[in-house]
Amino acid sequence: MKSLLPVLLLAGAFAGCAKNEAPQAKSETSGTSPGAFKVGLVTDVGGVNDQSFNQSAWEGLKRFREATSSQVSYIESKDESNYAPNIDTFVDGKNNIIWGVGFMLGDAFAKAGRDYPDQQFGIVDYAYDSSQVPNKNLTGVIFAAEECSFLVGYIAGKMTKTGKVGHINGIASPTMEGFAVGYYAGVLTANPEIQIFGQYAGSFSDPAAGKNIANQYYADGADIIYSAAGATGNGAIEAAKEQNKWAIGVDMDQNYIAPNNVLTSALKRVDNAIYDVSDQARQGKLVGGATLVYSLKNNGVGYSTTGNHIPQDIIEQVEAIKLKIVSGEQRVPGTAEDLEAMFPGKYNMASVEN
Repeated sequence: MKSLLPVLLLAGAFAGCAKNEAPQAKSETSGTSPGAFKVGLVTDVGGVNDQSFNQSAWEGLKRFREATSSQVSYIESKDESNYAPNIDTFVDGKNNIIWGVGFMLGDAFAKAGRDYPDQQFGIVDYAYDSSQVPNKNLTGVIFAAEECSFLVGYIAGKMTKTGKVGHINGIASPTMEGFAVGYYAGVLTANPEIQIFGQYAGSFSDPAAGKNIANQYYADGADIIYSAAGATGNGAIEAAKEQNKWAIGVDMDQNYIAPNNVLTSALKRVDNAIYDVSDQARQGKLVGGATLVYSLKNNGVGYSTTGNHIPQDIIEQVEAIKLKIVSGEQRVPGTAEDLEAMFPGKYNMASVEN
């Protein structure tokens, strides 16, 4: 049975393959030599240019290529039916380690781990129990997304002028719940009287849906919206830009998308994790079958200050909170049940999918 720990983000890819044709890997080989270490990346729906989760993963692999002269490539999945053939393409290509980006690929990678016992695999945002990785060739990487979400929620709670903020999530899952409850807890810790609008968009690849939800939140009085929805969240940033409101980015520092309207971003350093684990595999040090956790404690998550939009006194408060989270003094909920215990009756994420 899946063991999804409280974390993160996520999103995926969009390009896929024509029907009845083998998927084609897009490769980055400059500076590599024959016999170079090979890494393949299978995305979920959203694409390596989603300006979020998948792009961060691909940026990590490109940095790995430059540092080690390895060969790196990716295949974008159009939908879940692409997962298995995309994995098979990389196995046939004799990649040393094959990555999956996002919890939605969890079952496909568990099966691949069983089918190809001599192949090393890694997956972001998924934790397996021992029965699912009998060959110990599959490494799960998860992030304490509730921690970075708490920090940006606290910033939103301190900076809202209307007393109303919003949250847009991708697809309902235990993983994505961590983003939501962390944000709610941060906002309410800053000010328990703030009203929070919350909804799952039902997609990681629908900017139009994100924009529609954000426009509704803004019409209802929200002045800051945090999106943890991959490319869907890009629509919310566009809405913020058009209405001159605040948006909060996710995964990567998304200030560059709308420098005057992205207040901060909840950082999930997928790039660092992909780089670190790939390099362990390259050096023969990777112990498969483990789950690696990236959190504030090991700089796996954080928040951005690009644009200098956050007053210094609030930054100082956030930095103090970070230390308390790391020490355990500040509690951060990872589930709706945990949040309810801290702030009864405040969680209102709409779970209806589009």
